[in-house]
Amino acid sequence: MKTAGESLALGFGDIDAAMLAEVGGKAANLGELTRAGLPVPPGCCLTTEAYHRVAEGAGLKEVIAELTATAAQDTAALAGLAGRARALLLEAPIPDEVRDAITECYARLGADAPVAVRSSATAEDLPYASFAGQQDTYLNVVGAEAVQDAVRRCWASLWTDRAVAYRASNGIDHAAVRLAVVLQRMVEAEVAGVMFTANPVTGRRREAVIDAAPGLGEAVVSGAVNPDRFVVDLASMRISERRPGDKRLAIRSRPGGGTERVETSSDEPCVTDEQVRALAALGAKVADHYGAPQDTEWAIDADGTLWLTQARPITTLYPLPETTRDGLRVYFSVNVAQGVMRPFTPMGMAAFKLVSAGAAAVCGFPPADRLAGAPIMAEAGRRLFLDITPAVRSRAGRAILPRLLAVGEARAGVIFQQLAVDPRLSVTSTSMRPFIRTAMRAAGRIGAPKRLALALARPRAALAFTRRLGEELETRLAISPGATAEQRLDHAERVLRGTFPTIVSIMPVAITGYAGLGLAGKLSGAKGEQLQAVLRSLPNNPTTEMDLELWHLAKDIAADPESARQFRTAQARELADVYERGELRAQQAVERFLARYGHRGVAEIDLGMPRWSDEPAHILGVLANYLRLDGEDLAPDAMFARGAEEAERAVRTIVAMAGAKGRLRGRLAAFGLRRTRMLAGLRELPKYYAVEVLAAVRRSMRVVGEELVAKDVLDRAEDVYFLDLRETRQALAGGSLRELVAARRAAYEQEVRRRHVPRMLLSDGTEPEALAVRAAAAEGALTGTPASAGTVTGTARVVLDPVGAHLEPGEILVAPSTDPGWTPLFLTAGGLVMEMGGSMSHGAVVAREYGIPAVVGVADATHRIVTGATITVDGSGGIVSIAD
Repeated sequence: MKTAGESLALGFGDIDAAMLAEVGGKAANLGELTRAGLPVPPGCCLTTEAYHRVAEGAGLKEVIAELTATAAQDTAALAGLAGRARALLLEAPIPDEVRDAITECYARLGADAPVAVRSSATAEDLPYASFAGQQDTYLNVVGAEAVQDAVRRCWASLWTDRAVAYRASNGIDHAAVRLAVVLQRMVEAEVAGVMFTANPVTGRRREAVIDAAPGLGEAVVSGAVNPDRFVVDLASMRISERRPGDKRLAIRSRPGGGTERVETSSDEPCVTDEQVRALAALGAKVADHYGAPQDTEWAIDADGTLWLTQARPITTLYPLPETTRDGLRVYFSVNVAQGVMRPFTPMGMAAFKLVSAGAAAVCGFPPADRLAGAPIMAEAGRRLFLDITPAVRSRAGRAILPRLLAVGEARAGVIFQQLAVDPRLSVTSTSMRPFIRTAMRAAGRIGAPKRLALALARPRAALAFTRRLGEELETRLAISPGATAEQRLDHAERVLRGTFPTIVSIMPVAITGYAGLGLAGKLSGAKGEQLQAVLRSLPNNPTTEMDLELWHLAKDIAADPESARQFRTAQARELADVYERGELRAQQAVERFLARYGHRGVAEIDLGMPRWSDEPAHILGVLANYLRLDGEDLAPDAMFARGAEEAERAVRTIVAMAGAKGRLRGRLAAFGLRRTRMLAGLRELPKYYAVEVLAAVRRSMRVVGEELVAKDVLDRAEDVYFLDLRETRQALAGGSLRELVAARRAAYEQEVRRRHVPRMLLSDGTEPEALAVRAAAAEGALTGTPASAGTVTGTARVVLDPVGAHLEPGEILVAPSTDPGWTPLFLTAGGLVMEMGGSMSHGAVVAREYGIPAVVGVADATHRIVTGATITVDGSGGIVSIAD
């Protein structure tokens, strides 16, 4: 159906999924479902053109301009502007042709037919933002005049406070959004509800979750009722879970229009098993039609007819890695393990894959396509995962991987143990020989036996070896300023491929330090806090050395009144502008620091991310924050010295405990702990060197980007980080890649807003941790892994991104995870709580070295703790308590 005047109204049969701009998300889906032959109540849509004609007469341009200029965090200002926009639309005249279109559209559904009048925005029911409930719906509207009024109120609801705030937080342009309105014949539902064709709690695909309640579905959608819940396996149509609700309320249509709430009560299911299976089968058809899981609304009328009243993508599911391998696969997140929750840039992803190819070659399995990375590498949500299925299904993997995870990612270790009892992941490889052969081959290629022997017999020589390795690495990273783009790409691939074999050769030396600690523990009987104390203020840790050098730089700035004034009065961005002009009072001192440590940064394992030398505002802001520290006791160098003294006391205590059991035990414990103090700090060195490699390649790729700008392939040199290495080489032949880069930037920015990244993910979409997290949340317990001993009570500061973050001295840092880019914040922190990590993760190591209590692996901490709350961190027991 098309009415007069530039498609002001369209019937569902005239609409398909490609017409989002004309009819909005809800109508596009209803039209698509109708054309697919699925049971959708008849209806029509007043297009966005109708809204546009009314909005033009309302004079919204000034309000929209103000909204665009308002920060997403300024919710009060957004709400005020949203109210002005609604008032303008409610008062605006409706042109005759639009009024006629509404009348005709309604008439097509029957004389005085009861209809649902629903908003359908162009930014709604999208794959990345559902906008569910952001605009208004009016049910059981009867009569032409009532329909006209409901349509006008739907238009105004494009500017509800919640819709405006939602758009602002998702980066959606207010000026680009329009609203269509759906008129749909009401289903007089005996029972209705919602159905997800993937489990929204666990993420498992092809598992339908159905909520049902008597009356209209609004009771379920609005959360006004505890519905019956059913879980159905879509492959077998087996109902795996039935959970009755109390169903104390039903919403029903009133004669003559509107709805009413009716008190009800029943312990009996409101749908039969046969109806549940019919719903599941219908949901499977919808999901198959779209090729993706769907969130649907449904109704069953008095005749038992099943109707679909809405469908939209499920936007909260984490994307699945693509795989061609059969059977259930288990993926472990590299991002979570490394404390980098944001997505990788394409160039960063390409670099990591090439490094993994070098690792696979060391193990004797060089991939056929090195640029594609090791076969265990997988990508999902623009983040990296490892396919650890072979480890889960092998005897060797089940023996070794949980132990490794226990010290690096403790919660993942617990999840791994849970997976071991899943019958779908039974052991298929029982022999230890393949693992032993691979381990021995890899150990031989990196020289592990001689490195271990050197570290045991001559630890100072082992330290000298690690320094020489750094010098050799710098030589290999050097490239002629006149190198061609092709030569730079060849050089980048060569050094990235050799990164893993180079840096992993340090690990036997560092492991010797931790082995010494373990030996001393067994000989003495010491455990827990006593052993942790030995790891305080370890020397030879490049990250600690960096932090202390930064503190000394801050002290030098504080000693110069003019420099101190400049840092105390200017914002970080202003300081960066002055620095880039070469006019900073402490210019040379900052330049010296960045010459040594400027290759570091936030999310530094992503080659595409800026370094401190690229964008110094962050580190200059940290320096300004250091100037706020009062009291010598809080000075990091004093804290480090105290930590070293505590460590030496702990060493003496443990040696004495071992000596009490025998003189030889005491000597061996002393031997082991000397190696611990000297070598364990090297744990951070492999990553330090790896980041040096990535920073060098980043600089070289920027030069390639400048050449691509000169060739008119890219707009900016930085755009090269949104290409991979293969594409960059091909781009040198010419031809614009602007559209590809723009699309990737947009997709990257969408993923940056994703708050949740699973530690582990199954190929059927299940997040094994999900149910455990839900149970912990229900009990109100905040428990995690003890990471740094001690107890502290203080004010929580939730920080999701360290750039520009400010931490008052003594505040407790609550973060998703941390990498070295976060550690300057540790110097003012009174304690640390992290969602991710284990007792040997980066944040835990640094917290111990600074002697601040820390608990890591605390599920959902950044949501369950709010800034300003008073919390107690028990770093010995792994418990975080929130004051009432």
